[in-house]
Amino acid sequence: MEGAALIAEALGRVNAILHRSLEGAPADMLCRMPAPHANSMAWTAWHLTRVQDDHMSDLAGLPQLWTGKGWHARFGMAPDDGETGQGHTFEQVAAFKVDSADLLLAYQDAVFERSQAYLATVKPADLDRELDEPQYDPLPTAGVRLVSVVSDNTQHAGQVAYLRGQFEGKRWSRA
Repeated sequence: MEGAALIAEALGRVNAILHRSLEGAPADMLCRMPAPHANSMAWTAWHLTRVQDDHMSDLAGLPQLWTGKGWHARFGMAPDDGETGQGHTFEQVAAFKVDSADLLLAYQDAVFERSQAYLATVKPADLDRELDEPQYDPLPTAGVRLVSVVSDNTQHAGQVAYLRGQFEGKRWSRA
């Protein structure tokens, strides 16, 4: 298995974790902050999807789905491609609301599908391409950026799954 195929497999697992964690969760559970300074399931799922959309779109040289396909409007947010939730205050996290998991999962599925399509085109040598990001020394490569997406998404998907279990007070996940 080549490197891009490993990344695709990892993102597939993130997508599956989100589906298991979010499906059937009521809106009050999705938007509940487990403590005054902790992220909700909904915000965390949205944030990880925004990061994937932002980074994968950049690597693929495509416009983000967030604004390019109008996902920002479906979430009732401004058309700002730089808005990934990075640096949000707890007040902003608390203000993030959804009526159901359907919107979160639809956006995640659209981004995941785009990511899979891009990764299917990536050759091993493409992973060594340096990104034009002079704020970093050394310059990151496409492969480093892909690993960063997997790391971020895996951590946040685990947080969403943990919160679902905490809120339901039992082992809820389907085996």
